[in-house]
Amino acid sequence: MNRIFRVVLAAALLLLPAAAGAGPADGYPSGPITAVCTYSVGSQTDVQARICAMPAEKYFGQPIVILNKAGAGGLTGWNWFMDRGSRDGLTMTVYNLPNFIAQSIVKKNAKYSIRTLEPLANFAADPVVLFVAKDSPFNSVADMVDYAKANPGKVTLNGSGLFVGHHIALLLLQKEAGINLTYIPEKGGSDALQSVLAGKVMGSFNNLSIAMRAPDKIKVLGIADLQRHEFMPEVPTFIEQGYKNLDDATTNFRGYALPAGVDKAIVEKAAQKAYEMFNDPIVIENMKKTGVPYRILDRQAMLKIFERREAILKDLLQPFIEK
Repeated sequence: MNRIFRVVLAAALLLLPAAAGAGPADGYPSGPITAVCTYSVGSQTDVQARICAMPAEKYFGQPIVILNKAGAGGLTGWNWFMDRGSRDGLTMTVYNLPNFIAQSIVKKNAKYSIRTLEPLANFAADPVVLFVAKDSPFNSVADMVDYAKANPGKVTLNGSGLFVGHHIALLLLQKEAGINLTYIPEKGGSDALQSVLAGKVMGSFNNLSIAMRAPDKIKVLGIADLQRHEFMPEVPTFIEQGYKNLDDATTNFRGYALPAGVDKAIVEKAAQKAYEMFNDPIVIENMKKTGVPYRILDRQAMLKIFERREAILKDLLQPFIEK
């Protein structure tokens, strides 16, 4: 009898490590995943998020369904995500940098920040460029800066809204060059481009992907990135032209994130799966067709970028913080 008891006990002990090792990530995901896109259907963010989700079942074992919650430049959707998003890893969001960080600093009703989002992986990085119409007298950033110094406030530049990468690039140039520019917020990047072509403004801070739509009608004076871009190798960076603060701080990074409060094991598993999914050949092939620079970065890289962006923007946006 004692021998039988010992055998049963030994068998039970052998099973303990497996039981002890079980955790919330083992069965993740337990159902379809919802990814909240805070921009409208058909927007660049929406299109890219859907492309990246195409092979989700291959990597997650479940589909990723995009849910659009547009409004207020992303604020409506990100607030909804923080209020209504589940903490089981089945509700993600599509982040946009530097938009969501700038809003979290400026807007008193923003319920999100870099501490409430857990980045998983990044799929796009669309740098900001400065362009003017083809017949503009400005042929370099220095030409525009010199004119602005002689004519304070008379240089009109637009971009797609307030506290987005375009607006932030203008604020950075103003600060570093010691000039006063007039910023005109538009509904979107395409609207901003059309206003430049129609002569309504002198130029635009806009995404590189937007500038590529009219290469024969505009002059791109500079790119706000760490190096020249393969899409426009002839265009010098702002850094090359002497403006070191206009690096990649305004680049529009896009990727997937979970809300804070999700079990860390689930976050790490989801991060690995998202990174693998973004590297899928089908995703890469279709992303290239959008004409938007594709840059895959893992969770650790994005955590560092989140922190750096917030540090830069906290100082720059102090005058705009809502009381």
